[in-house]
Amino acid sequence: MYAKQYPIPLPADYDMEIIRKRVADKGHFLDDREGLGLKAYLIRERGVDGSPVNEYAPFYLWNDTGEMARFLVGGGGFQNIVRDFGRPAVLHWTGVACHAGPARNATPKAASRRLSTLDEDIEREIDALRELAQHEDVHTAALAVDPLHWQLLRFVLWKEAPQETEGERYQVLHLSFPGLGDLPEGPSW
Repeated sequence: MYAKQYPIPLPADYDMEIIRKRVADKGHFLDDREGLGLKAYLIRERGVDGSPVNEYAPFYLWNDTGEMARFLVGGGGFQNIVRDFGRPAVLHWTGVACHAGPARNATPKAASRRLSTLDEDIEREIDALRELAQHEDVHTAALAVDPLHWQLLRFVLWKEAPQETEGERYQVLHLSFPGLGDLPEGPSW
């Protein structure tokens, strides 16, 4: 499993309905994308849920890094983002653990993302993710590492408003999940 996200900051007065329409019109294009576990079409809206910014921030869990590369640089879809917003920095993480939650069959409405410094007790973080994934509103919970900055990512899709109190909170506009069942269950090792 491989995670990636490209947050696109938008002006404070940006009409977020433009992004909502973009996702409504085009979000389904990846609903059957080979190699993709899931793509969550995420936004943060200034003044909503404590967000200080407007941001479009798609988040992916890939099962196949070759297909991810094709998407990014092989003409497989990312060129539309580049055309409309310029070439954003793509954050990426190597998967550590993933869990299906009790709300896996529900349509998630929210997501949370927490970045923290990677400490030496990764097993504690894996255990905490497993416990969090048992919450009745959790759709999917994932843990991944950025070995360049030694940061740990915890990403959770929620059926309703996120229970997380740390990190960023997002609205989910659409979820493409062609390979959801192929995402690993539990630790990657």
